[in-house]
Formats: sequence, C-alpha cells, structure tokens
Amino acid sequence: MIEKEDPVISEEEAAQYDRQIRLWGLDAQKRLRGSRVLLAGLGGLGAEVAKNLILAGVKGLTLLDHEQVSEESCRAQFLVPVTAQGQNRAQASLERAQNLNPMVEVHADTDKIEDKPDDFFLQFDAVCLTGCSRDLIVRVDQLCSKHNIKVFCGDVYGYYGYMFCNLGQEYNYVEEKPKIVKPTGDSNDGPEAKKAKVDPNVTTMVKKTASFCTLKESLEVDWTTEKAKAGLKRTPVDYFLLHVLLKFRTDKGRDPAPQFFEEDSLLLKQIRDDVLEALALSSDLLHEDFISYCFSEMSPVCAVVGGVLGQEVVKALSQRDAPHRNFFFFDGRKGNGVVDYFGPN
Repeated sequence: MIEKEDPVISEEEAAQYDRQIRLWGLDAQKRLRGSRVLLAGLGGLGAEVAKNLILAGVKGLTLLDHEQVSEESCRAQFLVPVTAQGQNRAQASLERAQNLNPMVEVHADTDKIEDKPDDFFLQFDAVCLTGCSRDLIVRVDQLCSKHNIKVFCGDVYGYYGYMFCNLGQEYNYVEEKPKIVKPTGDSNDGPEAKKAKVDPNVTTMVKKTASFCTLKESLEVDWTTEKAKAGLKRTPVDYFLLHVLLKFRTDKGRDPAPQFFEEDSLLLKQIRDDVLEALALSSDLLHEDFISYCFSEMSPVCAVVGGVLGQEVVKALSQRDAPHRNFFFFDGRKGNGVVDYFGPN
C-alpha cells in the first residue's frame, strides 16, 4: 500500500466542508480528506456514488470503466453528456464529476478491471465495485481483506438494488451517544431521583468495534444447518434474488435487458430454480413475479441505493457512526430497504 500522508484541512477546505465538519467533526473530515477511493463501473449507480463521494470531500477518486456510453446508460447516468455516446464512460464522466468539487482529485481509467493486477487495488483506502461479476468481486474482496482495504459493492436491477460492505475482521469507529447523568444519591428525593437519566443536551463519543465477513462467506451459507434454518425466516428474499441475478450475469456476461425480455425471462426462471435447488431450498421461496421488475437501471432506485452506498463509504473512511453489517437490500416496489448480516456458520 502507498504511504499515507498526514491530511491537513486548509482554510478554503474548512469553509467548503463547514457543514460536514459541524456534523461529524474535524478529525472525521481529516480522515475522509486523506482517503483515496476506487470506483469501478460508471452506470447509473456508479454516477450516484461518485457524486456523493466527491461532494463529501475524499482526497482522490478514480473512475474505472472500459464500457462505452450507450443510449440506455444516458438515461440513468447524469455525469455523461447525451452527446457522448460511443465514448468511454469513465472518460465521458470526468468533466462533470470534477466540476462537482475541484478540491477532489478525480481521475478516469479506461482499462478493463479484470485485467488489473493485484497491486493496482492496494493503492486505495476503499474499493467500490458496481457492475462486476461475482468471481471478480470475490477476488477483489479477498485481496483487499488481507491488506485492510475497505470493500463495497452494489448494483441496481430495475426496481431492485443492493449494497454489500466488508470493513474487515476488526473495524473501529466512534458513535455519538447522549450522556447518561448519574443520580445524586439523595434519598430524600424519592426513587425516581435515584435512576440514571439521559441528558439530551450533552453527548459523549463511544468507541466501538465491528467484525465483517467476506462476500464469499456471506454467499456460501449452508442452509441445511440448524443455525441457517433458524435464520431463514428473517432472511430477506432479496438475498436469494441476488444469487439469481449474479448467476445470470455470470452466464450471459450482462444483466437482464429489455430488448431480450422474453428470452431473459425464461432464463431467469430457470436460474431461480437451479440456484434454490443448489441451496437446498424450495423454488417457492422466490416468487417468479420478480422477473418483471429486474430489467435496466432505474434512476430513482440508483439514487436511493447510491445514497446509502455512498454514505456507507463516507462513514467507513471517517470512522464515524455505526456501519451496515453487511448487506442492504432495496425493493422499489415497496419503497423500503432491509439491512441484514450474514456471517460464516
């Protein structure tokens, strides 16, 4: 990994990030300002994440994408001009991304992420992957876990979206809590006066530690064990939908596309049956009506999932507030998100 320099907030930066410094403190902003992030995949979700990280004030953001701008990507991706069709998505996103915050070093990389050597990822403090295959995400996650690099991944499929994060076996952070005021101990004041009370006007910083599993561990849960069976009812169905959609991407090299709706619908149903059978689960667990709602990136869903994903990266880098452990699922049909944790059995 590269040697980290001691981040310094200039007067100009203090003015730029005044609201954020008031919100989570100068030390947190310094940690954020000293961080470099890799963002792979400049689709609709990637654009939302890029915007949030640049506005938050990281030190550097590298946009990595070998794909070209298409008519469809222009609909959900606000960083590329409509005149940029046929150009590289990372390069076409660079100007608008940089204009969001000139204090952040924004770079475009047009290489294919699969061709990047391991050493490439070690220069970053956090890696965020969108639009990548399951095998690639697992490879990068395992690599970064060994080098204490924070890993995030996410995608949007129509009305559905998800986010996963792995912050390591021992992630330390601080959380602001209301201060507990101890009783005075005067017996004449009655029993209520002897109880500890919360003072809403005074807060204290509490140090905490969280442990995360890898994506590989979270996806390879053995559902035949008693522990897994006991947790099945609280497991969101979106978790199993993610298995299906990642398998579709592996098999087809792309996501479900509207122009292939009939063909892709049949394949999605078959993959659902195969995936759930391999997990020793009934196909009834995931109703086939999901098929109608998982085509293309939808801008509103990108905004929601990108907001959560971007905020989780910011929290992890600044080490402020409790992180998600470690999945976030969003269903745009219901307008809600679900957070869940999957550790090794």
